[in-house]
Amino acid sequence: MTQGREPSIFERIIAREIPSDVVYEDSEFIAIRDIAPKAPIHLLVIPKVWTPRIDTVQDPEQMGRLWLKAMEVARQHAQDYRLVVNAGRGAGMMVEHTHIHILAGWEHGPESDVL
Repeated sequence: MTQGREPSIFERIIAREIPSDVVYEDSEFIAIRDIAPKAPIHLLVIPKVWTPRIDTVQDPEQMGRLWLKAMEVARQHAQDYRLVVNAGRGAGMMVEHTHIHILAGWEHGPESDVL
């Protein structure tokens, strides 16, 4: 449900209207490969229930499940990883739909010191 707005690209991926490389899915979350990766491994963990950004999630249990799922998916793909969340366009958020980036796969750590 889009609540009077156009569905986000992630909602369209969840609905299978847009193809994506899905690496994990359950009833609450989907994880996909980023189409413009910033690391050798760059995945997105996306709740199936839309919220515009992480700081609009009000339910502590929902927030906890999101972070736990991101760590679970990350550990399935890498021993060491970085979890990143952007909140708003000014922070680099490209899609208005809460999601966590999993970045990993560098041989000697990230190529940049950002963060």
